[in-house]
Amino acid sequence: MPHSSAQVWDFLVGRDGVEIWLGPGAELAREPGSAYETANGTTGEIRAWTDGDRLRLTWRPKDWDHDSTLQISVSGTEQKSTLRFHQEWLAGADEREEQRAYWTDVTERVVAALAER
Repeated sequence: MPHSSAQVWDFLVGRDGVEIWLGPGAELAREPGSAYETANGTTGEIRAWTDGDRLRLTWRPKDWDHDSTLQISVSGTEQKSTLRFHQEWLAGADEREEQRAYWTDVTERVVAALAER
């Protein structure tokens, strides 16, 4: 992305960014062990938070019978950055493909939102 890693990180953990990737209504406490719930019923817990670098949490949409683990990381320079979403403990190929499409859409929405700033 043509934005500094600090700009991308600050957007992702701010209200507007969280609404894009996690869902509406979620408040993310920056402390490991803190729980969250979105307005659409996704729940989880913050596992690790390294400010400016990475966030690791559990992820469980309301229609799933299991948790997955999501890691978001940002790296780069003052001129450009890379945003990565890595999700583990998915139920199988269909769920992996569903989540791949979800994270592709999220990435496109984050890029568009940052371009408007």
